[in-house]
Amino acid sequence: MDLHGPLKKFFGFNKFKGLQEQVIKSIVENNNTFVIMPTGGGKSLCYQLPALMKEGTAIVVSPLIALMKNQVDAIRGISEEHGVAHVLNSSLNKTEVAQVKADIANGITKLLYVAPESLIKEEYVTFLRTQTISFVAIDEAHCISEWGHDFRPEYRNLKHIIKAIDNVPVICLTATATEKVQEDILKTLGITDANRFKASFNRPNLFYEVRPKTKEVEKDIIRFVKQREGKSGIIYCLSRKKVEEIAQILQVNGIKAVPYHAGLDAKTRVKHQDMFLMEDCDVVVATIAFGMGIDKPDVRYVIHHDIPKSLESYYQETGRAGRDDGEGYCLAFYAYKDIEKLEKFMASKPVAEQEIGHALLQEVVGYAETSMNRRKYLLHYFGEDFDEVNGEGADMDDNSRNPKKKHEAKEDVVILLNVIKNTLQKYKSKEVVNTIVGKENALLTSHKTHLQPFFGIGKSKTAAYWMALIRQILVVNYIKKEIEQYGVIKITKEGERYLENPTSFMMTEDHAYNEENDNAIITNAKSLGGVTDEKLVKLLRDLRKKVAMKQGVPPFAVFQDPSLDDMALKYPVNLDELSKVHGVGEGKARKFGKDFVKLIETYVEENDVLRPDDLIVKSTGVNSGLKLYIIQNTDRKLPLDDIAKSKGLEINELIKEMERIIFSGTKLDINYALDDLLDEDQQEEIHDYFMEAETDKIQEALDEFDGDYDEDELRLMRIKFINEVAN
Repeated sequence: MDLHGPLKKFFGFNKFKGLQEQVIKSIVENNNTFVIMPTGGGKSLCYQLPALMKEGTAIVVSPLIALMKNQVDAIRGISEEHGVAHVLNSSLNKTEVAQVKADIANGITKLLYVAPESLIKEEYVTFLRTQTISFVAIDEAHCISEWGHDFRPEYRNLKHIIKAIDNVPVICLTATATEKVQEDILKTLGITDANRFKASFNRPNLFYEVRPKTKEVEKDIIRFVKQREGKSGIIYCLSRKKVEEIAQILQVNGIKAVPYHAGLDAKTRVKHQDMFLMEDCDVVVATIAFGMGIDKPDVRYVIHHDIPKSLESYYQETGRAGRDDGEGYCLAFYAYKDIEKLEKFMASKPVAEQEIGHALLQEVVGYAETSMNRRKYLLHYFGEDFDEVNGEGADMDDNSRNPKKKHEAKEDVVILLNVIKNTLQKYKSKEVVNTIVGKENALLTSHKTHLQPFFGIGKSKTAAYWMALIRQILVVNYIKKEIEQYGVIKITKEGERYLENPTSFMMTEDHAYNEENDNAIITNAKSLGGVTDEKLVKLLRDLRKKVAMKQGVPPFAVFQDPSLDDMALKYPVNLDELSKVHGVGEGKARKFGKDFVKLIETYVEENDVLRPDDLIVKSTGVNSGLKLYIIQNTDRKLPLDDIAKSKGLEINELIKEMERIIFSGTKLDINYALDDLLDEDQQEEIHDYFMEAETDKIQEALDEFDGDYDEDELRLMRIKFINEVAN
């Protein structure tokens, strides 16, 4: 059967990609078919082409509305008939549903995309039963398996619905599935006889790196993104709150970024997705809700601010980088604390689900902490061997570029394999390790393992060491994890052979991602809130005095002391850097900054100062939103009490926020509020005081006026004063 004719006719392609041709043949010949093909491998063509060739309508079950819409538009683009593809979901009205049904009945519709929830509806099932259905395709089939990374209970029912409609062939497609998930999908759908096709999971153009996640993680991300200005990237976070925070920090630091998560309304989500596609923004900060339906070939990096819940998720999310076979950089930040957080979330789930969740998380820990070739580790997880010397992309990860120390571990491998054997191969890795280091628990006691002569045989080394060794012999296939009782370790034939004739085994030493290692990335003590340069502070003070005299304002109105201290810590040498110094802001930098950055630049050169290579990261302050709100509403001359109340603030807290705004050089007009509090003479008296004062400390002003004015009045007057003379 030649499929090249239809391929050219419908899609204009001359040749198939990878396994496409064999898969399509299987479907055209009416066989149940199971396809595992990594993202970007051309999965959708596998069911689109046979649907266009065969008589009747193919039903495509997909969980993603955005994806369905994209595909329907694409298919309509290659056909004269608008009705060639339709979506059937909750967003349609009665008239639209009637049109869909008419097109199917008239044989126009070749592809009908439905969400699993819609397929359950009695009226649709009844209607479809009377039509000619060519086959049912289930996209994102890992949703069927509770071992999959995106399990959806409504997917479990598909088998019965498909049977109710017609006895037609089923094709399942997924971009990630371990053996466990594959078995689960085939069993649940009752198609264990399916032809199976599995493409290689290796994406040789992707570079994998895991870094310890420290308190400086935002700074690291900004530095990474700034080095790739103008390139597209995705940053994944686990919570909506974190997405908003990171997007805001990036925006404040001059990076075009937008947030994307399920809490945003549909219109905003579509807008942000389109901005990313049309390159109106460089970075999308997102929860995993993003990217499923997006096919942007030139995403250059994917950053995981939080480590995901499973290696499938990780593989799928990193797989959005470099789909055009160009550069793709996958950077994950990892701290064991995050794993503990995820385990806490699981505590409320049913026990069976918890067990699955823990097992999947342990695989993630293994990947993050391993010091072996990351690509080899990842591909092994998906049941694929990888040659870390000659394989495609062999040196494309941090571990291969910076190899860790190795040592001979032949005797330890023998100990490990013997303990697995002597405990009758019925334990998971944790219990095997507990046995070796001699740590009792209820399970070991119930099997009387704690009484065995080998209990505690390896207690001279840590549990983490033995855990790392288990991971390394798992990848070279001396042991395997049982599929049915997931996680139980069995010795393989290779493992048996090794025990009979042990040879050298060089074990790589794992990374230590512990708390003490928290500052692993930060090389410059200054950036940790180090010591200010006193000599420079003195020079800056003198300069401040000069500038103040020239401008006819008191020195504190130019820059406050904390700002000078921060300059002597960060050495800003241009106005952009100066604007990121504590309490400065762009307005102030422009107004007074020129002489200051000139002085600092000369000082840095003459004294060979090593400037912190750390970016000076602008913080969003907790509330750039609040700042905007205050500016807008003082412009509208709203009473300060009302502004404070609507934001749940006390009046003194509002004044504090207003001081923050004013001290960073932004104008804020509160004359209308002061006019209600103080008459012209009183205002003039306080203004003159600040003009002559050595310092702007409120306590000194209170002492000076000796009870004539209260603290709020003086603080508001100081805001007006700074606004007029300094901003």
